Amino acid sequence: MPRTTTPGISRRTLLLGAATATATAALARAAPTPAYAAARTPKVLVIGLDGTLLAKIGDAEAPRIKALMAAGLTAPSSIYARPMAHTVSGPGWSTLLTGVWPDKHHVRDNTFSGHDFARYPDFLTRIETVRPELSTYAVTSWVALTETVFSSQVDTRFASLHDERDIDTTRRAADQLTGADPDAVFVQFNGVDHAGHAHGAVSQEYLDAIHDVDGLTGQLLDAIASRATYGAEDWLIIATTDHGHTDVGGHGGSSWAERQTFMIAAGGTVTAGSTRHDVKMPDVAATALTHLGVAIDPAWELDGRPIQRPAPDDFDTLRAELTASADATGAGPGALSHTHTPPSGWSVDNSAMGIGGVSEWRGWSFTTDESWTGAGRDQQRECNVRARDIFAVADDALWSGQAPGTTGTTGTTGNTATIGAFDSTLISPDYPVTGGRTATLTYTTFYRQVLPQKGEVLVSYDDGAPALVKTYTADVPSRTETVSLSVPRGVTRAKVRFRYTGGTHWFWTIDGVKISGS
Repeated sequence: MPRTTTPGISRRTLLLGAATATATAALARAAPTPAYAAARTPKVLVIGLDGTLLAKIGDAEAPRIKALMAAGLTAPSSIYARPMAHTVSGPGWSTLLTGVWPDKHHVRDNTFSGHDFARYPDFLTRIETVRPELSTYAVTSWVALTETVFSSQVDTRFASLHDERDIDTTRRAADQLTGADPDAVFVQFNGVDHAGHAHGAVSQEYLDAIHDVDGLTGQLLDAIASRATYGAEDWLIIATTDHGHTDVGGHGGSSWAERQTFMIAAGGTVTAGSTRHDVKMPDVAATALTHLGVAIDPAWELDGRPIQRPAPDDFDTLRAELTASADATGAGPGALSHTHTPPSGWSVDNSAMGIGGVSEWRGWSFTTDESWTGAGRDQQRECNVRARDIFAVADDALWSGQAPGTTGTTGTTGNTATIGAFDSTLISPDYPVTGGRTATLTYTTFYRQVLPQKGEVLVSYDDGAPALVKTYTADVPSRTETVSLSVPRGVTRAKVRFRYTGGTHWFWTIDGVKISGS
């Protein structure tokens, strides 16, 4: 028999009357003038397609999932690799469900050893904590999720132990969607992952498994559409996956195929037929919470950012400027590589930069995760998880040819020898500030250190001399930095410089730079 837990049902029943009154008041406030139109009740369904490659959905007969893509957002994404975590289901689903990366929830593999779900619980538990009147439901084909990741605060949890697990999972979820009134539902299917392990991701069996799970997804969508209250509801549908698969089958390593994930989202405020490259795995939890009106508390320290609230970044405007590799190898044929053209208002000072080397990585470059990690795998570049879309990188190891994929004479130039040191400065545009007040410099970074390497952050005001505000001389994992700035009286502008001086060993990444609070 499937494992069944139903904690919190009586509590929810007691709270339902208060919730109805609150909702009625909200509907009254939302009524437009002069015509009356009731606000729809937000609800969310998250569908987990274990081990599914987004590119293979395109190759498969999958009309229901493709219809979701056409009706909403398609966001290809990527995850970590060792030493942060293995590209397996334990850390993958933990990241999606909690909204934080493995360096916070501490799930590194499928044992879940050392997890910190007490501090970083799943999004259904967050809902129960903040809005206990809402109904939460989880049904999975992998028992570890309901036994380990989802807490006992979730109203209903099932793990199917049936021989046809995905079919049984679908039946239970569809029954809940048609016969009950859930507000947040999570459903997880295993079939595609099993086909990948047995036959490989380039097999017909893998495509057939995607077709099968597409049909199951369709049953869930039909169940929602058949609800008597469907016209008064605002359903956000999210489909996602925990990891990818190799051509021959399997995952757990650092290849681009194994690190592949995605978010497909339709409903709510999502724009039909849209594509984004700035979405990351923890955004699934944050997006679901936001749709349900659950305010995200900064004390939760979520890494996820709701797709409803995009944060424009200067570097992300460079996608049209990216070119394919010239000297470097490893990113795959036709993969967009880099650009040395900075965004509007930015500049790069290479006046002290050595000559020669791999051209893509000479001085500060603007690149993508696929290109950068492909040029030098298994040197922790895969752990640059908090950078989004296009980011800036200074990488003396890749420039000098001391990383996998760049050693020797590669590409079209026939010469990767370097003369002189790596010394390059990334310079921001002017940010408005108010003299005599405190401002905050914020940016995302990842830094690996070996002597004589050094990273320096300098700030200048108006046309004054740059002053050092932070120095990097030790490893710093992927994180968001905040630097308090005491703005001198009388000034109106601040400019930031990121100077990297190195040898032939490691790297420094920068993304999401802003100055605020002045």
